[in-house]
Amino acid sequence: MKTMKKMMAFAMAAVLLASMAAPKAAAEDTIKIGFFAPVSAAAAAADGASAINSAKLAVKLINENGGINGATVELADYDDGLDTKEAANIAEKLAYDDSIAAVVSGSYSGPTKVAAPIFQDAGKLMVSAYAVHPDVTGAGDLIFSQSFPGAVQATGAAVFTAEQLKATKVAIIYVDLDFGTTQVNAFKAKLEKDYPDVQVVFEQGVAISDSDLTSVVTAAAAAGADLIYSVNYYEQAAEVLRQVGLQGLEIPVLGTEGADSWMLLDIAGEYANGLYITTNMNRDDQNEQTQAYIENYRAEYGIEPDMVGASVYDAFQVLFEAMKNVGTDSEAMRDFIAGMKDFDTVTGTLLYYNAEGSAVKPIQVQLVTDGEYHFAGVVDDAQIIDPANY
Repeated sequence: MKTMKKMMAFAMAAVLLASMAAPKAAAEDTIKIGFFAPVSAAAAAADGASAINSAKLAVKLINENGGINGATVELADYDDGLDTKEAANIAEKLAYDDSIAAVVSGSYSGPTKVAAPIFQDAGKLMVSAYAVHPDVTGAGDLIFSQSFPGAVQATGAAVFTAEQLKATKVAIIYVDLDFGTTQVNAFKAKLEKDYPDVQVVFEQGVAISDSDLTSVVTAAAAAGADLIYSVNYYEQAAEVLRQVGLQGLEIPVLGTEGADSWMLLDIAGEYANGLYITTNMNRDDQNEQTQAYIENYRAEYGIEPDMVGASVYDAFQVLFEAMKNVGTDSEAMRDFIAGMKDFDTVTGTLLYYNAEGSAVKPIQVQLVTDGEYHFAGVVDDAQIIDPANY
């Protein structure tokens, strides 16, 4: 009897030691990742679809390749409807759900910057895919951004405007939201500082619901503009292009990542040709990650991927890499991600994350030719692409 008791005690001790030694990720059967995007928002329907499509694709592919240290990845996805109150409600659910290991935001700046402090306070790590407002990463050390903030992109746009497009009179048409105002302010600041010969001759904010920009484009042309800087999401960006074409104006248009959408090409049609945009995705990049994502997305959904989807996919790749290496503890993931350098992603090489948690990587410039986005240039000055310099 004593021998049997000893054997049972040894067996229990062995089980206990084995469970203590097992890595966290390997010990879990599933790893749940929270996600939210503006899926049902009429003004952001294409971006919402791109976001959720890429989130599902990332999870599907990681599971087909064995998951994370043997654990299956599950997606807990929510629709914020581009509503800040709904985003806050979703954040509360995900932040205090112990089954959620981490969160990816596939939404715009408004919902994301409301959600970020909630995750920070709850001690849960979040990676924002493409929100541009600095308040997102400003929420704390558990919040990272996979894309560069608006000030970085807009500063690069100012450099491209002056040095490559050689514009001297710029008209600015922008969506009157954080996305627009943040970039317009940085764009003008760069021109005033380094390119005083480039003048802003017209500036007009528009609502995200505005569908007819005839008079706005007419006024921009009347002001003598030789370039329109269009800081808009795809629908208004497409309308700017349509009006430039319909009015027979020979004024080039420089847009932003908000115009990086297959829907813009669909809405604007032939009028999209000649559009320049600053973005973080280069379709012509022969990087293996980039081309594999494009092929997989096409095969899965039958449509072209865009910057929004690529950025969401990259946010998941960053999380997957952290979880493979250090498990699902938020602080351990934070430290790992903060130390990542030269990490290949769909949107190019992630050089590093700065102290504020923003990704540092080159700004891509794309040009629409024959109805497709193609490489037109890159802004990679270290002083411009690091958000810490703003």
